[in-house]
Amino acid sequence: MISFDDILGQAGAVDWLTRAYQADRLPHGLIFAGPIGVGKATTARALAALMLCEKPSGVKACGKCSACVAFEAGNHPDYHVVTKELIRYHDKTGKSKGIDLSIHVLRPELLEPASRKSVMGRAKVFVIEQAESMNPQAQNALLKTLEEPAGRTAIILLTDQPGALLPTINSRCQVVRFGALSDDVVRKGLEHRKIEPKLAARAAQLTEGSLGLAFKWIDDGVVTAAEELISQIDAALAGTPPDELPGWMKKAADAYADKQLERDPLASKDQAMREGLNLYLTLAANRMRTALQSDVDADALERVCTAIDFVARAELYLDANVNTALVLQQLSIALSR
Repeated sequence: MISFDDILGQAGAVDWLTRAYQADRLPHGLIFAGPIGVGKATTARALAALMLCEKPSGVKACGKCSACVAFEAGNHPDYHVVTKELIRYHDKTGKSKGIDLSIHVLRPELLEPASRKSVMGRAKVFVIEQAESMNPQAQNALLKTLEEPAGRTAIILLTDQPGALLPTINSRCQVVRFGALSDDVVRKGLEHRKIEPKLAARAAQLTEGSLGLAFKWIDDGVVTAAEELISQIDAALAGTPPDELPGWMKKAADAYADKQLERDPLASKDQAMREGLNLYLTLAANRMRTALQSDVDADALERVCTAIDFVARAELYLDANVNTALVLQQLSIALSR
């Protein structure tokens, strides 16, 4: 049964939550704020298991009661995970791609069940993933429920962008901070799950403290592709710009998109492609920033800064939906200078 013992590297957040639970002072609204993949969702799940358990022992769910059995089976009627993709079940036209989390998801998935009594009589827990994706209408609709939910209720908002939430949402919730994990914690977490040590070390270094991203990037082939990209970037910084960077970027982003569609066949291939391109552009920029720390030659530093500017501009063009082939071609020309 999941418990707070499963949370790695977030002692401060776990300590605050367990003390608040033991003092019976957990607020209705909680914002778990921190980078992607550092344990926010796992912590929310551990807290939910504890709150819903019929016979908890200290700050651990018993794992044996009917509530725990239902929770482990993934069908506890009082545990609700709310995501923007649920719009597909509520939009009968089939046109929505779930770009943001709308009121059409929030109303049936949270607002209505939060106003009713719990099914199993213990509590109700709602976890909103990517809470920053809630549009203003959805956030405003949530305010009253945050203030006065029916019965023993916890509403947990997970976000890596707390500033994107309305001030009125922040004022009604307790913010619990989650920090980036150390490379050592990420590496050990990967090795514990049977990831080969060298691959684990490379993934830990690339993901900058995110165990969740490290798992995903290994599965998606991003870690292996990133090594190829780093070689090309190093060559460019050394004065030998790669000729095939646009083609390589497109191929890598296409492979990334295919992996996302395997997980979610209803996802947008174009959106996944752009997400992949942004990911590899970010990795390229990170490698360039590393070069800034090691170079002392003024001309070399200026070249690296200029290259980072080119990458940042390419990211802006992609966000503005400029043709991807044109963006990559311009980036390659810019780097060749």
